[in-house]
Amino acid sequence: MAQGPPVLDTDGNPLTRGVEYYVDPAITDVAGGLTLVARNGSCPSYVGQVPIGPGSVEGLPVIFTPSNPGDTIITETTDFTVAFSASSTCVQNTTWGIGEEDPETRRRFIVIGGEPTVFDISRDQAVGPYTIGWCPPCLNPPPCGRPRCGVAGILEQNGTRFLTLDGPAFPFRFRRA
Repeated sequence: MAQGPPVLDTDGNPLTRGVEYYVDPAITDVAGGLTLVARNGSCPSYVGQVPIGPGSVEGLPVIFTPSNPGDTIITETTDFTVAFSASSTCVQNTTWGIGEEDPETRRRFIVIGGEPTVFDISRDQAVGPYTIGWCPPCLNPPPCGRPRCGVAGILEQNGTRFLTLDGPAFPFRFRRA
């Protein structure tokens, strides 16, 4: 399979396996970087955004791990897992996965602590912000028909900004930690 162009950080360098990055919004003044957030009084096991306000809006660093053990650079065609490079008081595993669906919006939450999920990064323009996408693996015949793929966006509920699938795409950029 042909390699796509490398995904570049804010300094113009390719995203590299095992290096820590902050996932920042490409739109300024809406919220900060990605972090762990709580929902309905739960442990902070949901991926969300740091709110704008006093103090740091940096978020938590993440590490991208390509699915192919021989890959070191994240490209626009690379499947990878992503994990926060931080610990959680609630779960051991900070690798991102797909969580439950919100019954009102039908958007699926991105969570940590469950089964690791493979994501990808793409962009619509030659130069511009990136989007994070997900599509379920379709490895076993017969073909899985129309899989319910999704692009990551932001869902705001009760003042908390959650990273979810199935809504409008939200643009991100990646900054080396």
